[in-house]
Amino acid sequence: MAKTVTFGEIMLRLAPNGYYRFFQNDQMQATFGGGEANVAVSLANFGIESTYVTKLPKHAIGEACVDNLRYFGVDTSKIVRGGNRIGIYFLEKGASQRGSVCIYDRANSAISEAAPSEFDWDSIFEGADWFHFTGITPALGPNMVTACLDACKAAKKRGIKISCDLNYRSKLWTRDEARAAMSELCRYVDVCIANEEDAKDVFGIEARNTDITGGTVDSEGYKSVARQLADSFGFEKVAITLRSSISANDNDWAALLYDGKDYYLSKSYHLHIVDRVGGGDSFGAGLIYSFLTGKDSRSALEFAVAASALKHTVEGDFNRVSVAEVEKLAKGDGSGRVQR
Repeated sequence: MAKTVTFGEIMLRLAPNGYYRFFQNDQMQATFGGGEANVAVSLANFGIESTYVTKLPKHAIGEACVDNLRYFGVDTSKIVRGGNRIGIYFLEKGASQRGSVCIYDRANSAISEAAPSEFDWDSIFEGADWFHFTGITPALGPNMVTACLDACKAAKKRGIKISCDLNYRSKLWTRDEARAAMSELCRYVDVCIANEEDAKDVFGIEARNTDITGGTVDSEGYKSVARQLADSFGFEKVAITLRSSISANDNDWAALLYDGKDYYLSKSYHLHIVDRVGGGDSFGAGLIYSFLTGKDSRSALEFAVAASALKHTVEGDFNRVSVAEVEKLAKGDGSGRVQR
């Protein structure tokens, strides 16, 4: 069985029930989530051996987080324990013309203060076939840039495939800081994953005929973006998700894949969104699963987009769907009819 390793921050998510605004009532749902953890859970659900690496406090909240990952079958044995706190994010889900709101309270989290030397990558990568991280992890601080670089070097030395989701977060670092760090890290990456804004935000590579705010996304413009990324960093493959936002509840969703030779554009899904957080992570997990199981470029892209489309129907960060459910949608059954 293929083995994957993901590395990054997992946070406590606090969200009002349904579409309530912050403190419209006195209740909040408490769950866990974070880019690389979301990928690890999806891969475990798909039957891939999945190891998640982070640092978490030894207190009860940290233990609850570890237990939650174990519930999904994720290997937590390489998680470093220590530090004082787990990061928190508050999520208010948008509706119609009111957008969703994320407020982060993650300063001084255990992972952000971890020393690179705390992660024994030779041990972590034993038997691994794939390593995944996102641009969120190095954004946590210079120590995490170093930790990611150490991980990439160790993975490359072992011949392990490396994927990275650029995932630019303006609340964590500036574009100049992101470009400096990611330009170095991306030299080790085999598969680059981005959304319709990341390439512009991180590397200044912009698609033609696209207006993100206005909901206009031109897939042809992203062919040039994908090729420029591949040419700049030597990526074997570049995948870009394409979200056309009609409203907070309704999006059109597709993706583009460039494999160094050919371009593939997926079918487009019209989404009526339950929870969009983790949509990009489920796309990344779908790609990783597909490449590890030998799917061709077209099939890999369609599987990944279908997995992500289904995630938008699931509450919480984690994508609680099976391979069979994804394949059913990828083959064209999106009717949503009751299964009896």
